[in-house]
Amino acid sequence: MGNVIAELAAHGPVITDGAWGTQLQARGLPIGDCPDAWNLLHPDRVQSVAQGYVDAGSQVILTNTFGANRIALERHGLADRAAEINRIGVAISRRAASTRTKVFASMGPTGKMLAAGEVSPEAVSAAFLEQARALAEGGADALVIETMSDLQEARIALEAARQTGLPVVVCMVYGAGRDGDRTIMGHTPEETTEALVASGADALGANCGNGPVQMLPICQRLRAVTHLPLWIKPNAGLPEIVEGHAVYHMTPEEFAMEAIALVQAGSSFIGGCCGTGPDFIRTLQRFLA
Repeated sequence: MGNVIAELAAHGPVITDGAWGTQLQARGLPIGDCPDAWNLLHPDRVQSVAQGYVDAGSQVILTNTFGANRIALERHGLADRAAEINRIGVAISRRAASTRTKVFASMGPTGKMLAAGEVSPEAVSAAFLEQARALAEGGADALVIETMSDLQEARIALEAARQTGLPVVVCMVYGAGRDGDRTIMGHTPEETTEALVASGADALGANCGNGPVQMLPICQRLRAVTHLPLWIKPNAGLPEIVEGHAVYHMTPEEFAMEAIALVQAGSSFIGGCCGTGPDFIRTLQRFLA
């Protein structure tokens, strides 16, 4: 089996997708509800999100499985349906994907803090292994461990994901510290890269936490310490909190213009996180054409 990450990166830049949560909310998902449960309840609406990105030109789309590990699902009473939710999540994105669009399955954090003893490393490992196996069984082309703020949790997830034999991307969230260049646990891009390369990641990156301007030095520092493909998905700028909700003001054109600099800095895979949608991906494709 070839490494689809390396094969795509060799002909990059590869355009990925944008945000999923806000797209689901636009289709009726109440804030605070479990997005992953919609794989069971409203698969047609989930598929319309995936289809929107395929139609916009995404060469890689993710799955609606970001919070579909057993520990995160437990808060919604869905822990026992974790495997089912993940398998269906891949099937939904697969239905939307054209022959030229790959499906990389999303794995997000548990929401529990290892450092605070809220959950054991063994429980986290078991939850991620269950999720990764279900995603692989569902037919994912690769796995994307994303929005990780704890390097220990990221490494546990990576070790579990690698047991499937699928290639794995690992993305951390930066933005903490005096210069905004650390995870909330205090790790620098150089430190996370060293640890994740040693643990066998096929690609590294950063998502969320920053807009494309703030993400640029992170991307440059990642590229300086690894030759692995880089996966970068910034937010649509920095949000303004309006009546308790994050509002992003960056236009698709402004986002695409700044994203070009990320590609020039070495990003192999480029897409968007919070505040972005199909219009951003469509504009990004036009700017990179």
